[in-house]
Amino acid sequence: MPQLVAGARNPAAVSACKDYADAIYFSIDKFSLRARARDITLDNLDDFVKNVRDCGLKAYLAVNTVIYPDDLMEVSKIIESAKRARVDAIIAWDPAVIQQAVDHGLRVHISTQANVSNAKAAEYYRAMGASRVVLSRELNLEQIKLIRQHTDMELEVFIHGAMCQSISGRCYLSAYLLGGSGNCGDCTQPCRWPWTLHGENGALVELGGKYLLSVKDLCMVEHIPKLIDTGVNAFKIEGRLRNAQYLNTVSKCYYYAIEACFNGSYTLEKAQKWKEQLSAVYNRGFSTGFYFGTPGPDGLACDVDMNASHMRRQAVGIVLNYFPKQNAAAIRLNEQGICVGDLIIIEGASTYLEQKVESLMKDNRSIVETKKGQDVGLSVTGRVRKNDRIYKIEKHTGL
Repeated sequence: MPQLVAGARNPAAVSACKDYADAIYFSIDKFSLRARARDITLDNLDDFVKNVRDCGLKAYLAVNTVIYPDDLMEVSKIIESAKRARVDAIIAWDPAVIQQAVDHGLRVHISTQANVSNAKAAEYYRAMGASRVVLSRELNLEQIKLIRQHTDMELEVFIHGAMCQSISGRCYLSAYLLGGSGNCGDCTQPCRWPWTLHGENGALVELGGKYLLSVKDLCMVEHIPKLIDTGVNAFKIEGRLRNAQYLNTVSKCYYYAIEACFNGSYTLEKAQKWKEQLSAVYNRGFSTGFYFGTPGPDGLACDVDMNASHMRRQAVGIVLNYFPKQNAAAIRLNEQGICVGDLIIIEGASTYLEQKVESLMKDNRSIVETKKGQDVGLSVTGRVRKNDRIYKIEKHTGL
């Protein structure tokens, strides 16, 4: 059965997917393609990896940016720290990082930044000491099968999440326009901006939308049997900067899809229901990427402003205190009220809890609804922590 690998930025994200994923890939606050993911540092790396392992998951550390001469000493510290923390693998593509990881006895997974697109390239990295390659996102199913036939190296592919409008690891648009290099983790995502197109005479060209470079998210839940047939060893979920609710929903849907393929219960009807659940969390619309050939205009999200989900997280308030014996929390409704029956999420750096509002208390009385500005008691189904954020999940009426 292929391993399910999910991206996580903090312990809350790990908690959200621990019942579904097999492994977590993450980064610290340096040398990652997600520079804004700063919750994990060298100071708390040991604790984070221990938490991942305590959840029964493997921990893969990404060190996959461009490495410049002044970076080498810091990279050495990271690899040494990863060894001490018992990280299960380093995700890398720069030979300097690969060599140091191998020298320290760490497994190496070659990042998609290397754009590995054939079996000889995979074998080249095997000769360097790598044990797995994350294949280029620009490959189709038949090309992946061909690579599988010519190497027994572990192969990993992306199955869900954001797609770059450029070839894997080759985008310079952000660096040129704003000085933030996507290859160093500082992408400002100009491909998601609204653009206009002008003709040679300066006239504005009418188009069916204004987000001319924005690519739809990858979604392969309806094609999991075909991906399994390629013989790859691991499926990867993109989304290290997305919230814990996203990671919970996506990992759950793909876990059940993979399980159904192996117990013989997978059907297109089930896959469509999973896709509906996936569409309820952050997405830019869905496509199948390059798996069935080079995508055309239907692979672009020209008319969508970042999030096409029909559901939205609305900020409600914060947790003031937690009372474990009563299974309750004191909360402050800073943004809006809630009612019994509402679907809420309580989330923090180490907390992820999704539940319906079952009981509310105010002045020792049971109530069914609250107002903005109130402090009330809320029954909770799990542990929460002071200053955790509370969100209400509602249907987005703007679509």
